[in-house]
Amino acid sequence: MQRVAAEIQKALASPLQRIAEELSAGFITVTEVRVSPDLQLARVYLSVYGGKQSSGQVLEHIERDEVGRLRHHVAKSVRLRYVPQLKFYIDDSLDRAMRINAILDSVRPKDDDVEPSN
Repeated sequence: MQRVAAEIQKALASPLQRIAEELSAGFITVTEVRVSPDLQLARVYLSVYGGKQSSGQVLEHIERDEVGRLRHHVAKSVRLRYVPQLKFYIDDSLDRAMRINAILDSVRPKDDDVEPSN
């Protein structure tokens, strides 16, 4: 399953780059692909940064207008008996990590505030 997920991730990189350019969406990166044990469903996690479109708008466009073409591209690129359905999700783990770091920075004492213990 991991090999299939990696192949799907590789196959989607180029067409998603084209979609990003068409939408002025900045960068669309496939951060992870999880394939169901029966290979019928592939959950594709995307990160979208630096564009004029929000992550939600990009995801909506992909699901509404591009999912068929992307699945066809996977079918041509990856040799499988059955091409899984593609379900796209926004991977917000980097945003969450940045928020956690900001919170930690706000509660962490500054070097100037710490008095020497000697």
